[in-house]
Amino acid sequence: MKKHLLNIEEPAARRALNAPPQFALWQLGFRPFYLGASVFAALSIPLWALQFAGLLPHAYLAGPLWHAHEMLFGFALAVIVGFLYTAGRNWANQPTPTGGSLAALWALWLAARVLVLAPWALPAAVANVAFPLLAAIGLAVPFLKARNRRNYFFVALLLALAVAAAVLHGAMLGYWSLPVWAAATALKAGLDIVLFIVSVMAGRVVPMFTNNGVPGVNATRHPVVEKAALGSVLALLLCDVAGTPLGLPSWITAALALAAAAAHGVRWALWQPWRTRRTPLVWVLHAAYAWVPVHLLLRALADVGVVSSSLATHALTSGAIATIIIGMMTRTTRGHTARPLRADRWDVAMYALVLLAGCVRVGVPLLAPAALRGAVLISATLWSAGFALFSLRYGPMLWRARLDGKSG
Repeated sequence: MKKHLLNIEEPAARRALNAPPQFALWQLGFRPFYLGASVFAALSIPLWALQFAGLLPHAYLAGPLWHAHEMLFGFALAVIVGFLYTAGRNWANQPTPTGGSLAALWALWLAARVLVLAPWALPAAVANVAFPLLAAIGLAVPFLKARNRRNYFFVALLLALAVAAAVLHGAMLGYWSLPVWAAATALKAGLDIVLFIVSVMAGRVVPMFTNNGVPGVNATRHPVVEKAALGSVLALLLCDVAGTPLGLPSWITAALALAAAAAHGVRWALWQPWRTRRTPLVWVLHAAYAWVPVHLLLRALADVGVVSSSLATHALTSGAIATIIIGMMTRTTRGHTARPLRADRWDVAMYALVLLAGCVRVGVPLLAPAALRGAVLISATLWSAGFALFSLRYGPMLWRARLDGKSG
């Protein structure tokens, strides 16, 4: 039985000539959060460099900890919320937050980004925990009204991210007698949760977009492979949360990560990525997902001390998460603003910049560890350029009304 698991609207009309550019930023969740996340992505790496150079000395979170926190709870979480509020409206056939409530939630996200750069630790912690908590409530309301039980777990995942944020900030502030390692564990668990979200969403949309966008391709989902791929990520999450207090040996997580890499590699191959090379709006999603088994393989090697754990982390963040974000942001923005679902040269340039940023950040230090500093600088420049290009190119689409005159 075929069933579309995600409804991304196709453009219903061509651009209306001489239509007034109505302001529509608060009409649907993807609009403010995609725009905010892309601008923040372009600025965050230079801000991290300023912190690293000591030019922002009063930050509550500084240096690598700020960078890791903001990539997870700032950049990635904003895009996840924007996407879930947009797709969730279609799943539940109920309105998700718009207008003033959406603007208030976005303002809270922005305040959280500013406060972690200030010396006010407690307000920063409160804002960063409150954002995913309130975002979860905003998603739960339409799901509960529609009794959309199959998607309740997304609410649970947002709540889990709120808990991870609370543990991290609690450890930083010395609350609840949390040990020092709790902050690192919270970050690792948060990344595992985002990996699970990426894995679920990719399984829903990549085969569908592939079959719809590339004639003749038969991208498939095998039930056993699906369960193995998603179940292995959840198992890794549990091990990462329980590993330190229980004293689990590293070979257990290494073996689990290796098995997960195999499952996700088979899953990716079933989607026939090699047949999408002429369709950028599709191949970028396949290229993004290819980073998932790479991350898991590097994770297994890192757990037994063969490579640096930073390489595994950046294969996930700079590789899988960043690339699937740029691919999904371009596609959903086009679909939900009634534009053609066809990537132009600017889109391809964004994809190339972000993909190259991940390849440089992971590949160069892997092959030549002494070149780490140069690789980081080059990767940061490519990353910032890719997301800056998105914000400049897609910003007007995000704050203006749909071309077909519909709301949303």
